[in-house]
Amino acid sequence: MQSTKSHIDEQSMITPALVARLGRGAQEVIDEVKLREKRAQLALVLELARQRFERHADTSETVARLAADLHDLRISSGAGVWKHLIPVAQAHPVSQFLLQDPFTKWSFEKPRGYSGDAGLLDIIYKHPAAAEVVAAASSLGSEIFAYTVEATTSVAARERREILAKEVDAASAHAEKAEVLAVACGYLREAELSESFQSGRLGRWVALDQDAESVDVVARANPGTSILPMVGNVSGLMRRSYDLGTFDLVYASGLYDYLPYAVAVRLTQRLIEMLKPGGAYLFANYSQEIRTDGYMETFMDWPLLLRSEADMWQIVNAAVDRNRVDVDVFYGENRNIVYTRIRRKSA
Repeated sequence: MQSTKSHIDEQSMITPALVARLGRGAQEVIDEVKLREKRAQLALVLELARQRFERHADTSETVARLAADLHDLRISSGAGVWKHLIPVAQAHPVSQFLLQDPFTKWSFEKPRGYSGDAGLLDIIYKHPAAAEVVAAASSLGSEIFAYTVEATTSVAARERREILAKEVDAASAHAEKAEVLAVACGYLREAELSESFQSGRLGRWVALDQDAESVDVVARANPGTSILPMVGNVSGLMRRSYDLGTFDLVYASGLYDYLPYAVAVRLTQRLIEMLKPGGAYLFANYSQEIRTDGYMETFMDWPLLLRSEADMWQIVNAAVDRNRVDVDVFYGENRNIVYTRIRRKSA
């Protein structure tokens, strides 16, 4: 598959290098004594995991222990030290076992050139489109996958898909021939779960993504429907490059995981401008309560800008006049994803 990395690196703001530069530890001064201490702790954690794999110990328990240890190490290290530990973990021989997992391997290798792509989400969703990739795994890889695909972050992502479909259906119940905009839509798999879309009640559903391959998949999967696939990016939205009109619902399900605060505020302001009176904007972010963050940032090479409920309110308060909107900030069932819904008042 031809990589789209050169295009996406210029537009998306979601490459690992940029997240690392703008996120945790970007300016932290490194304590060399602490770095040596934490490097030694990491070496022990990784070596114990390697030995367990070689002894054919219980695979789920091995990965669960490793993920828990990496989370604790990430928290105790501090952002700057942790940033230096990530490549050490990635170079350790234990990765030869972990990269047999199709989920971990896809994330680390980034066949589309960036983190969290639509193909990765299909793996998380257990979607039929990912069946061939999953089936090609080794026996050990399948055992590791049985753990990673049921980790709390994966469960939360599947719930997020269901929440998005329910938001679309709620918009359809609120407005006849509702108009919807999905920002960074991926493959728009939530459309498969939306009753209002399946029954033809939506007016239009603009599916916007920076990745032309994803947009092409959406187009081929939904010909002759209310879904209007479109190649576009965050920069274009904020520059008002697209004449899209207004919507009853706008949502961004995974984008904010990669957006620095200032960009998140500006994008929120812009997308709220695109709401009709009574319309809603929903955005989601992996929360600071996840426990697989250390594993994701090392062996998956999947850095995220995690946010708390307070962080979401900070974005809201900087982006909107609270007198003109109603706001609801809430967590998913396992609190691994935090959501914000901003609704424009009708009058």
